[in-house]
Amino acid sequence: MALVNEHYLKLKAGYLFPEIGRRVRAFIEANPQAGVIRLGIGDVTRPLSPAIIKAFHEAVDELACEETFMGYGPEQGYEFLIDTIIEKSYNPLGVQLKSSEVFISDGSKCDTANILDIFALGNIVAIGDPVYPVYNDTNVMIGRTGDADEKGYYQGLVYMPCNEANGFTPNFPRRKVDIIYLCFPNNPTGAVATREQLTGWVDYALRADAIIFFDAAYEAFITDPAIPHSIYEIEGAKRCAIEFRSFSKTAGFTGVRCALTVVPEELVAQTISGESVHLNRLWNRRQATKFNGVSYPVQKAAAAVYSEEGWKQTREIIDFYMENARIIRDGLASAGLTVYGGVNAPYIWLKTPGGLTSWDFFDKLLNECHVVGTPGSGFGPSGEGFFRLSAFGNRENVIEAVERIRKSLM
Repeated sequence: MALVNEHYLKLKAGYLFPEIGRRVRAFIEANPQAGVIRLGIGDVTRPLSPAIIKAFHEAVDELACEETFMGYGPEQGYEFLIDTIIEKSYNPLGVQLKSSEVFISDGSKCDTANILDIFALGNIVAIGDPVYPVYNDTNVMIGRTGDADEKGYYQGLVYMPCNEANGFTPNFPRRKVDIIYLCFPNNPTGAVATREQLTGWVDYALRADAIIFFDAAYEAFITDPAIPHSIYEIEGAKRCAIEFRSFSKTAGFTGVRCALTVVPEELVAQTISGESVHLNRLWNRRQATKFNGVSYPVQKAAAAVYSEEGWKQTREIIDFYMENARIIRDGLASAGLTVYGGVNAPYIWLKTPGGLTSWDFFDKLLNECHVVGTPGSGFGPSGEGFFRLSAFGNRENVIEAVERIRKSLM
């Protein structure tokens, strides 16, 4: 008889977002006229911009002609997209990359999980708390951890609490670690890291011979010009960091699927015998074996994001969502709630009122306001007592949701 991977059995009963979906479906079935507004899962609502759609259509049309038909593409991504990303997104930051260091994929969620393929199970991993659940759960799935304790911490992982006291930016681990997950702008708290803070992390990683997994999926939402968009803006980061970016929220590609991972050629790790191995070579081998690349029309559409017209249209959509964030943040703050984020990130992180637990506040909003958010405890034990709202909604729904919540708190 086939045996299962029993590490999956260590996971909590349900991944956070499916559990939210289950509760919302049950509520809607019982209350079909409720008019539920969803500000929970960070899915976009604005359509793809005209410049992106135009490039998408043109690429699909190319597939209809024998002369321009495209079959398998390079697993690493087409050069036209990689070169455009380097020129338009990294060079303006003062970051110089080689085309061989950028890998196009179908999502940063996938890549932050799949990157574990090239690292040994014996590595000690540090993650923030609260944290994007994928970091935690994928380390459990591959067998790096023991069981979770009563708080939800898994034996074998090092947790870095992110709370009001430290501005929701983690302090350095108290013990030696080998891999560190950092996410800025942060999901779920909306916190950002200053240049000084990122410099501290790079210096720490270099001293500790550790690798930083830097999730920059929300970098396009940074409004403060002093905040770095890339870890590679920090000197020495190419020797200690892998960066993940995504088109999902930046350009509305949640249903289209396109992202990128940067693995610098100078970044190395060691074998158990002490031999240095270039991680770029291992990631390239992994992708060539397990991934067939992102489709040609999707990559043409992604390249159009950086055209003059495409970027203008993309910025307008980003600004739309950030105005939503301002509306939520200001509206809830004026109602007496303690709120964070929503300035350099599309998420608002609020403190639950009256000592309610995160899930109790979820149920309160769903049942009394017909508004869906995300319980902070679903992101980790330190998220208990907090709640995340997403700015990726229609304007009228955002305004209505804020008004419903304000009334419920009066």
